[in-house]
Amino acid sequence: MSIPEILNGASGGILLLCDHASNVVPAGVDLGISPVILDKHVGVDIGTAPLTRALSHALAAPAVLATVSRLVIDLHRQPDHPGLIPQVSDGHPIPGNVDIDRDDRIARFHRPYHRALDETIRAVKPKLLAAIHSFTPQLEAGENPLRPWDIGILSNRDRRAADIALPLLRELGLVVGDNEPYSGRLLNATLNRHGEGRGIPGIAIEIRNDLLSDEAGVQRWTDILAPILLEIRNRLAREGRLAT
Repeated sequence: MSIPEILNGASGGILLLCDHASNVVPAGVDLGISPVILDKHVGVDIGTAPLTRALSHALAAPAVLATVSRLVIDLHRQPDHPGLIPQVSDGHPIPGNVDIDRDDRIARFHRPYHRALDETIRAVKPKLLAAIHSFTPQLEAGENPLRPWDIGILSNRDRRAADIALPLLRELGLVVGDNEPYSGRLLNATLNRHGEGRGIPGIAIEIRNDLLSDEAGVQRWTDILAPILLEIRNRLAREGRLAT
């Protein structure tokens, strides 16, 4: 069983989530791939673990970070999603995920992660969920247009947090995508379950991973995002929109 990394923080404020924080392949799992692949965007959301920890420190906010690679199991997918245990990811075959015991993977990794999120949410009673992700500037497989956005804000039906974040980010001169590089209406599993399912406002933040490749990049985005997340939380509170 894989236990998520949980960072302590103040209750009643912002809770940070990082589904793809790790490139670790636990004991007993053999993906049959080169270790080099685990360092690519298919194995881990590059830069998101240090950014989540830095934001947790800056905001005194609790955080839950995954401790298993998305190639072992994608924690940001529903258990019945066909991409939950990928057999191919951005053109890279994952032979160790063929003909495996799907229920065992879910029991060992997916269920404990989401149980920890459930327990953390009940304990800290957050008013805003912020899921931290990163995306590659260009996919390797298929037709590969460059992705021009510095940051994307993803949302599903609940637009409360996204509609505040988007203009604040654009005022900084950033290239900001609304439901880019993919749509939160199609892929927003963690926030759908733990945010919208409880009526808690949520925001999924996707940063282009070449902008998170070093400490300076992590610090820059911490300085950008920390005050914006606070402003979202405070504005929703002032406007009485913290509960659906």
